[in-house]
Amino acid sequence: MPTPTEIRDLNQHVGEDVTVTGWVETTRGHGKVAFVVVRDGTGVVQGVFLKKELDAAVWDAHGTLTQEATVALSGVVREEPRAPGGYELGVTGVEVIAPSEEYPIQPKEHGVEFLLDHRHLWLRSSQQRAGLKVRAEISQATHDFFYERDFTRIDTPILTGSIGEHAGTLFETDYFGETAYLAQTGQLYVESACPAFRRVYCFGPTFRAEKSKTRRHLTEFWMVEPEVAFADSDDNMRLQEEYVSYLVERALERCSDELEVLGRDTAALERVKPPFPRISYTEAIERLQAKGSEIEWGQDLGAPDEVLITEDFDLPVFVYNYPKEAKAFYMKENPEDPRTVLCNDLLAPEGYGEIIGGSQREDDLVRLRERIAEEGLPEEAYGWYLDLRRYGSFPHSGFGLGIERTVAWITGRHHIREFIPYPRLMNRLTP
Repeated sequence: MPTPTEIRDLNQHVGEDVTVTGWVETTRGHGKVAFVVVRDGTGVVQGVFLKKELDAAVWDAHGTLTQEATVALSGVVREEPRAPGGYELGVTGVEVIAPSEEYPIQPKEHGVEFLLDHRHLWLRSSQQRAGLKVRAEISQATHDFFYERDFTRIDTPILTGSIGEHAGTLFETDYFGETAYLAQTGQLYVESACPAFRRVYCFGPTFRAEKSKTRRHLTEFWMVEPEVAFADSDDNMRLQEEYVSYLVERALERCSDELEVLGRDTAALERVKPPFPRISYTEAIERLQAKGSEIEWGQDLGAPDEVLITEDFDLPVFVYNYPKEAKAFYMKENPEDPRTVLCNDLLAPEGYGEIIGGSQREDDLVRLRERIAEEGLPEEAYGWYLDLRRYGSFPHSGFGLGIERTVAWITGRHHIREFIPYPRLMNRLTP
């Protein structure tokens, strides 16, 4: 078999006879003309079979092609604006490398559970490919953004004895006779790296045992968590809006084809530039009550509350300084209002809600120990974390961005299960 040409490079071979290898997406025939669309992972191309120009064996081979069969398709490259990708092959030969049985996913409506049962095959569909391609670009853009700003990546443990969020959302496991948990966050560990590197971040899987079936929840998801020494809450929000704007710009620049496949209105994304609007938690409660909500000051914002708030904005909006009872123990008390902590959530517009949670961290040893006790957490599990305040404490801030929620917003899709290759939900552990 000749050395295959990647479909994305066909524009360099117009008029040449090439071979592409890939998988059959669709076939159709019209009398003495037949077509096949082949995908190779870099793009798609249409092959045109003309009966009068082909040996009988090549013409007949078209009738044996089934969806997802692996093939080597040879032909002369020509420009064709109407064809997928803008080029097509005038077929001169075809070889079936591996046949495909009757493919379970057909061009018809399938239920979500059926598609998730066949996730290992659903990944091949055009919209799923587009969404995961955007995810990959957002992940790469994340590393580029922080590398360009002299952040050091710190890989944090997945198994830990110290919890970072609420005890009720932990996956517990036995660790050689000790109790361990799957990490809810890498934050506590990247905090410890700040005195070594000043600006750090981690990027990896995190786990929440939340019994939720909403479109915004997964039990395993990926988070980006930067931490910056000598940064206060205002600095933290500025970094967040720069980072989110960078991600959106990168998607617009490099994923235009994928956003088109997904039907995304990019005009809404083109507006995403700093600064983002900011409202206090207290103002958010007032806005919600004015809209008829029964929420009271002191309660955390739920998804419906976030949707109501973002109705008034066409950019992501910061809600800052929540009540301390609604937030984690490590957030710094607000000196201007001790009922609240110096924190923020970043809510994406168009009904997507929270994509970032961040805060200035409590750097006072005494106050941090008090907060650990107030939360009923075992102080011995946080001895190493308290050492950060014993040996050269310093102001610092950070945040966590959920990749799947962010990609869902950027792509205009509403369920985050489409933006992780193999979603883990409370009722799904396979495939």
